[in-house]
Amino acid sequence: MVTTTLEDRLRDVAGSVPDPELPVVTLAELGILRDVRMTGPGQVEVELTPTYTGCPAIEAMSADVERVLHEHGIPQVEVRTVLSPPWTTDAITAEGRRKLAEFGIAPPRPTGPAGGPVPVALAIRCPHCGSTDTTLLSRFSSTACKALRRCESCREPFDHFKEL
Repeated sequence: MVTTTLEDRLRDVAGSVPDPELPVVTLAELGILRDVRMTGPGQVEVELTPTYTGCPAIEAMSADVERVLHEHGIPQVEVRTVLSPPWTTDAITAEGRRKLAEFGIAPPRPTGPAGGPVPVALAIRCPHCGSTDTTLLSRFSSTACKALRRCESCREPFDHFKEL
């Protein structure tokens, strides 16, 4: 795909929008921003893929992307939700994983180059002390894409961004 300098700049602008549920990471770092294309003079089409089909934050993401592109001089912005191919945690960049851990959320482990199955028994590392002696408290946490765990070493609870 050939992109223009303007499209690259607008991709950077749209990608810099923080995730509304995890503002420590951007849409680009989470791999939610799929594409930004100029479709005509002053017209941009943006594709976002939510972390899961029923993600309630997709409307906020779309509005935020539209707002920042308007602020950068683009009068017509169309944000489309794209579900295929589906988002996986492998889309999270190394920087996004680093920021999640720094924020106290255990990042997902990569599922591999083929996007193969996730192991059933995961050793989840505590983002506070680094121990892998952690216990699942709840399969769901503050959002459906995170699980609640507790470290048995430092006794701190933490979120784990689930592998998909």
